[in-house]
Amino acid sequence: MSINYLTQEGYDKLTAELEYLKTEGREKAAKAIAEARDKGDLSENAEYDAAKDAQGYLELKINELGKVLANARVLDTSDLDTSKVIILSKVTIKNAKGGKEITYQLVSEAEADLKLKRISVNSPMGKGLLGKSVGEIAKVETPRGVMEFEVLKIEL
Repeated sequence: MSINYLTQEGYDKLTAELEYLKTEGREKAAKAIAEARDKGDLSENAEYDAAKDAQGYLELKINELGKVLANARVLDTSDLDTSKVIILSKVTIKNAKGGKEITYQLVSEAEADLKLKRISVNSPMGKGLLGKSVGEIAKVETPRGVMEFEVLKIEL
């Protein structure tokens, strides 16, 4: 199993989500199944089938979150080095062709959120940036071909 490196914020968020799913999520799923069961013949009851499917997906999500948290290691940013891009680094890069600058934070898959400019270390961009220093060029494989980005700044 792989270790999931998380920020304290990410760990707390996943723990709260897991607790919610185990309590309120399961309660809602049970109510939906009971309501559908009360509507008659289960062999032709689409609502019952849908409620059972939803319960299955809920249990799968609970199981997956449990695995992520069981293998989680919370990283303390004070222990991290900013000389190279590592997990939790906020890295400012410049597109070599267009010159556009953007800042991303590299995080675990569980915390990735493009809207917040948090990308997974396992994404093509994350893999291309890991280990780079300021001034180095990161080559990232995309569907349109290889793109190059210059690392301008690394911070935590």
